[in-house]
Amino acid sequence: MSEFQVVIPARMGSARLPGKPLLEIGGLPMVVRVARQAAAAGAGSVIVATDDRRIFRAVAKAGHRAAMTAAHHPSGSDRVQEVVDLEGWEDSAIVLNVQGDEPLIPPQAVRQLAAALAADPKADAATLCAPIENCAELADPSRVKLVRDQQGRALYFSRSPIPAPPDGEFRPSAGPWRRHIGIYGYRAAALRRFVACKPSPLERAERLEQLRLLENGMSILALDACCPVPGGVDTAQDLERVRAALAGSAMP
Repeated sequence: MSEFQVVIPARMGSARLPGKPLLEIGGLPMVVRVARQAAAAGAGSVIVATDDRRIFRAVAKAGHRAAMTAAHHPSGSDRVQEVVDLEGWEDSAIVLNVQGDEPLIPPQAVRQLAAALAADPKADAATLCAPIENCAELADPSRVKLVRDQQGRALYFSRSPIPAPPDGEFRPSAGPWRRHIGIYGYRAAALRRFVACKPSPLERAERLEQLRLLENGMSILALDACCPVPGGVDTAQDLERVRAALAGSAMP
């Protein structure tokens, strides 16, 4: 497959879990765990984009690359874009935005996303999804849902249950219900266009920045993940779940 690059935006300012990127998981800072998973996927380069010297030093100490970026960025996508410009990557470059709180992201899922985008020149971006398994997940506003067209392009993302279950009955095996997995692949040109656009009305309404791409006519390929993708770390409970999962696995 074509070469791809991974940028991992990371900042210290998490309201729910202060200092999140440097919290220890299995003897390593969380963001270093993410970098290791991305490197195992075979990326041409893996760069942690941060505005905090503590994160920069921890990543460099572990033998990975980090880049100091501006403190004013409103989103991780803007931080990724700064690295794209710093590195001078061409418009055709495939750049993956892997969240800094996904320490168990499977390397094969990262490769899948990059390969699918490389194979579909008409797609501006790509992301992953997975079937929704129960009513609680469908109703949970922290679980972002998406719907796709018949070519696998995203039509809409929402925190609400979409599509609405007929008669209010949710049957997981009988419908198109999908949850969004927050890893993105972009062609560098599309990422540049995305961050140049102002926040859009639907983006502000749903608090989902990927809607800005759709509102500006860009296409997002939405793939069923090739393997289970564990949830990221947003809360202290998530942190303990990930620590327990790592302790029970063969992952070094």
